[in-house]
Amino acid sequence: MRFDGEAAPERCEFTSPQEAAAHLKEKALEFGADIVGICKIEPSDVYCGKAVTEKYAIAVGQRMRWRAFQVVPSQESAIECMRVYYTLGETVIRLASHIRSLGYRCKVEHPIGDSDLLHVPIGLKAGFGELGRHGSIIHPKLGPLFRMGSVITSIPLETDKPVDAGIAAFCDTCRACRIYCPAKAIPDHRSPEAGKDHIGKDRYVVDTGKCFPYFAKHYYCSICLPVCVYNHKEWARDFEGFQTNLFPEIIMDEPPPPTDIPVEKRHSYNKLGRD
Repeated sequence: MRFDGEAAPERCEFTSPQEAAAHLKEKALEFGADIVGICKIEPSDVYCGKAVTEKYAIAVGQRMRWRAFQVVPSQESAIECMRVYYTLGETVIRLASHIRSLGYRCKVEHPIGDSDLLHVPIGLKAGFGELGRHGSIIHPKLGPLFRMGSVITSIPLETDKPVDAGIAAFCDTCRACRIYCPAKAIPDHRSPEAGKDHIGKDRYVVDTGKCFPYFAKHYYCSICLPVCVYNHKEWARDFEGFQTNLFPEIIMDEPPPPTDIPVEKRHSYNKLGRD
C-alpha cells in the first residue's frame, strides 16, 4: 500500500516546469536524497516486458558510508548496501506520497524490487555522472559509492542533462576495478557493438555471468566500487569522524564457475576470456 495511492482531488498548479522541478528536488533532498535529477523516460529505459506511461523520472541517489567498505567483501559492506537500499527506498516512497498530495499520479521505482525502469540510464540522463568501466555511474563528487531509485510522473518538469566531467576518459587509462575484480568480469576495452553511452562513448560491458556468482557468494562483493580512484580524494574520509584508510583491504577468493541464464532471459554481455 505504501507504493501506491490515489492522488489528492485538488491539484496544485505550478507556474512552470522549472518551478515544479525545483520544488520536487527540494523535497527529495529534504526526504533524504544526496543527489536528485530529472529526465524524460525513453523506451530504452524500460525493462523488456514492462510498460511505463509516465513521461518523467525523478532520479534520487544516496551515498554509502565509506567506513563500511574498509574491508571488501565483508559483512559490514553487505549491510551498508542493504541499509542504503532501505533508506533510499523510504526516500522515494515519501517523495511519491508528496507528489500525490499535490494532486498528481506517480509511481515508485524502488532501488530494490520489481522496478520497471533501468536505474543506470535514468541516472546518466539525470546528470548523476558518467558510466564507469565497472558498469556503475561515477559521480564527480560521490564517486560510485551511491545507490539510485526514482519516482515517475507526468507532471511537466524541467529536465537535467548528461554530464561530461572527464571521468569516462579517465576510466580509459585507470584499470583499478579490473585489476581488483576477483571474478575477472570487468573488461579491458570498450565494446562498440554495445552502443554509445549518453556522452557518445562506446560502452564498457561487464561479464555478468562471471560477476553475479561471485557477488552472490561473497557478501555482494562490491570490490569494484571502493577501489575506484574517484573515492580517493575528499571523499576518502568519513564525514562523521571515523578513522578510515585511503584504500580498502581486499579479499580476493577464487571465483565460482561462470553461471549464465538462457539468452532469451538476459541482456547481452561480453563473455570475457571464455570460448
